[in-house]
Formats: sequence, C-alpha cells, structure tokens
Amino acid sequence: MNSSSSTRREEAFVGLFVLIAAGLLIATLFALTGVFGRGDNRYRTFFNNAGGLRPGTSVHYQGGPPVGRVESVRTDANDVTRAEVVFRVNKDVPVKTDSKAIITSNSPLSDNYLGIKPGTNSAPRAPSGSVLKSEEYVGFAELEAEIAALAPQAKVLLGNLNDRVTELQVTVARVNDVLNDKNRENLSASMANVRGVLEENRPALRATINNVNDASAKIAPLLDDLKKTNAQLQKTLDSAEGTLAENRPDIRKSVEDLRRLLATANQVTDQLQGTLSANSENIDEILMNFREASLNLRQLTQTLKQRPYTLLRSASPPAHEPGRAPKD
Repeated sequence: MNSSSSTRREEAFVGLFVLIAAGLLIATLFALTGVFGRGDNRYRTFFNNAGGLRPGTSVHYQGGPPVGRVESVRTDANDVTRAEVVFRVNKDVPVKTDSKAIITSNSPLSDNYLGIKPGTNSAPRAPSGSVLKSEEYVGFAELEAEIAALAPQAKVLLGNLNDRVTELQVTVARVNDVLNDKNRENLSASMANVRGVLEENRPALRATINNVNDASAKIAPLLDDLKKTNAQLQKTLDSAEGTLAENRPDIRKSVEDLRRLLATANQVTDQLQGTLSANSENIDEILMNFREASLNLRQLTQTLKQRPYTLLRSASPPAHEPGRAPKD
C-alpha cells in the first residue's frame, strides 16, 4: 500500500510539473505573438524590402530596449511591390505622427529588428491604428547592385589614372633631361653673363635713376616760372592792346592769335603741373620699385647661378660625388 501510494504521488507531481511547463510555454508563445498585448497601440508601416522581419520580431524605440513586437508581415493588398508590417508597442512609448519606422540591426551578424525614430517635440502623438512613414531598407543585394553599377565608372577612372601616370612619367623624364649636366652648365653661364651685364652697367643705371630724380625735382619750379612768365606776358599784351587802339586789322589779329596761344600754353602748363602733382607719389614709387627690381634681379642671378635647378623643382638634387656618374 505504501509503495503504490508513493508511486501515485510521484505521478501526480510529474503531471503537475508537465502542466505548469506547458502553461508557461503557451503563455510565452502568446506573449511573443502579442495576444496579451491588447492594451498596446497598434501601428502599420510599409517597406519595399521587409529585410527578414517576421511575426514576433522585436520593436525598439530610438535604439533602446524592446518596446513591442511585430504582429504580421504580409504583401500589401493595394500594391504588391511592397510589404505591410503591423506591429504593437507599449502605450507609454511616445510615437509621434512624424516618427519613422526603419529596419536595422545592432551588428552585421545579428538579426534585423524594427526600429522607431522619434519625431519632433511639437508633433502630436500618433493614435493607435495610424500608418507611420518608413525609411527604405538597404540590404546586401541592393549594395551589390550599386557596386555593380559603379564598376564601369571605376574602370574608366582607373584608365584615366593610368593615362595620367604615363604622362607624369614622360614629364619627369623631360625634366630630368632639362636638368642634365650640360644644361646646368649653360644655365650657369647665362646667369653669369646676366650678372656681368648688371655689374658692368650698374653705375650707368644708378646715374640714370639719379638724373630722373633730379629732373623730377626741377620740373615743378620750371613750371612755376613758366606760369609767371605767361602772366607777365598777358599783362604786356593788355597794355599793348590799349596802346594800339587804332584800327589796324593786321596788328589786332596778331595780338588775338598771340593771346590764344598764351591761353593754350597756360592750359597745357596747368595740365602738366596737375599731372605731376597727382603722379608725384607714383613716380617716386616707380623709382623705388625700379631699385628693388634691380636688387631682386641681382639676388635671382646669384640664386640661379648657385642652384639653377630651382627653376623647375623645389627639392634639391642629390649630391654629386666626384668620379661617379650622376644618378637619373
């Protein structure tokens, strides 16, 4: 009797355990499918590529923990080119009318899930049953198609790059040919000739600059004297005109011609003086620039004589070792 009652008690415990385990399994399945989420908000969205979503896939808000589950994934009855995704989220999730649904994952090797991007603060809450906007999912197939479309352009780009490299090699070869020893010697000789010419003509050039300075300084007083002479001559003509008041057409005509000539001379003098006054600073600047240009030309001559390769490249050439042929 004791053994049979013990056996029945064990069988009852095993049966109770099986019932409890089955109940937990059924409850878990119902929780995953959303049967117990009747108080949640229900939304819809559409994708051209569902990205592997299926019923029970988790829904995440702003990349956080799961806030709901996908209820169904089916082809849109109005447009067979896209999929309709129905999902539920908790009521406390602030889904706005401008929130967007996306398909994403935490890593390239993990499964995709449905994500919700938050909307703006000013937007109202989306009521249950609303259709949310979506951002299209780009999978590996789409990426492969994009890469395949870029392949012809990449080939053209590589061909152009090879052509530019070939042209660059030709240019480098020409530069090396220009910078050979013979051309360096010719360039050094030319720079030496230019320097010799400058050294030889430097006194004459300096004297010319000094003469220009002296002439500029003497022009202003000369113009003042010319204006004074014109004024005195004008007064003399006025006196002569009063004296020769008699009717002599030839003398009167000569006096009028002389008066017009003096008026023209006065205008030319005024214009010349105005031009010199306006350009006096420019003349001084031109002379100063001429001196600086002479000094710069001298420095350039010395530089090119010492380092003629700076005309074509900034890097210094390799040092030449006596008794060894220069390297290309």
